[in-house]
Amino acid sequence: MACGCSGPVLKSPAPGFRRALWIALWVNLAMFFVEGAASLQSGSVSLMADAIDFFGDSANYILSLSVLSLGMLWRGRAAMVKGITMTLFGIVVWARALWVMEQGVTPEPFTMGTIGLLALIANVSVAFVLFRFRDGDSDMRSVWLCTRNDAIGNLAVMAAALGVFGTGSAWPDLSVAAIMGTLAMSAGISVVRHARMDISEAKSLVSNEVKTVFR
Repeated sequence: MACGCSGPVLKSPAPGFRRALWIALWVNLAMFFVEGAASLQSGSVSLMADAIDFFGDSANYILSLSVLSLGMLWRGRAAMVKGITMTLFGIVVWARALWVMEQGVTPEPFTMGTIGLLALIANVSVAFVLFRFRDGDSDMRSVWLCTRNDAIGNLAVMAAALGVFGTGSAWPDLSVAAIMGTLAMSAGISVVRHARMDISEAKSLVSNEVKTVFR
């Protein structure tokens, strides 16, 4: 997806953003363990992809909290790291889906659907908390994109569970995993582009301040 945001307009994080990040962090960590265990039990690639995504988001929230009190330049750099991570995650999911396709393993649909619903509830709750920060700087936008993509991924996992149940085939699971990987790559590229704008503007502001001091 293309980034529709303009350059950064915020010089400091919006009120309440730190608290929202802590909520998102703990929810994502909990769901990583729950969904990770369920993916191993069910043999679902899409569920495993979603679990890995929860872990990646947790790391990203920790990174955001670490640079939240710093300037726009460092927050832009943090967003750049997150964007690259999201892109790499998508590549890994694609690779895993191709490997499982070669093995011919069919996942267990009931566990997929149940855990997918639980993950959806968790992500919708986090998305509600983060919704008002979706149009902030690149760091805030990357957090919103992660959560939005997770909610979409949960719906897809549940649809895949129905597909596996109805067909007895692994193809619905593999197809959803491929879509989730593509979505992660697209969002990651969007965040990287926005982060580059933030970094460029932050450097420009610093340069102008230095010129002003030495005039």
